[in-house]
Amino acid sequence: MDRGIWVTWYDLPGEGREAYLSWLHGTYIPAMLKRPGILWAGHYAEVENKIKSAANTTRTDDPAVPTGANFMLLFGGEDADVFGDPVPSAIHAELPDAGKKMLAMRTGERSCIMAEFGRVDGPEAKSYKDGMALTPCIQFGTYNTQWQNEEELLAYYKQGRLPHMAVMPGCVRTRKLVSVAGWAKHGVLYEFTTLEARNKNFVGHGDAKMKAWSERMIPRLIHAPGSANLALRLWPPISK
Repeated sequence: MDRGIWVTWYDLPGEGREAYLSWLHGTYIPAMLKRPGILWAGHYAEVENKIKSAANTTRTDDPAVPTGANFMLLFGGEDADVFGDPVPSAIHAELPDAGKKMLAMRTGERSCIMAEFGRVDGPEAKSYKDGMALTPCIQFGTYNTQWQNEEELLAYYKQGRLPHMAVMPGCVRTRKLVSVAGWAKHGVLYEFTTLEARNKNFVGHGDAKMKAWSERMIPRLIHAPGSANLALRLWPPISK
């Protein structure tokens, strides 16, 4: 099983971007996939998210939290401990100078190492041919909340949101995550077959009870910059 995820959000300048992407997809990711316990990788570019601009979504204004959000690089591991020896910073410290130069192009870089504690398959899981690898379109929300809200937050996802995703057309999987390292303690990763399927079906909150529950919970969350990130996969390339 792939119960650990290391995710990095960042921005890139326009100049040198193609050289960076060529290095990342052709050198860095293949080398990472040879490391024990790392099972898959996915590199994504953000697209417009009509939902995240809702007035009741609050994002952190802490200046210490990096604000990169245009790209997401994710690695899936057997569990979160896969990314504990060596830790990501140690891996990067061992890169050759050419690799360090490429990494230095990232701006606003922010990472989390997260452990999965809950998952549901959606209706499209049975026909999805790429196994545990992430889908062509994902939405990743990462946030914090006061500890007094966390029991109800757990119930909200287990009793409401996850069952809703289990029957949503276009959904392959939904994963609930908590951090072992990084700013955001909580994460929810939605996987869709296409952007069109997400935009058509990921609307509303289910029945009236779920709508009221969502409206009560969402204002209690403090999201990371750019969250929830809606993105399309750059690597592996999406089949035409």
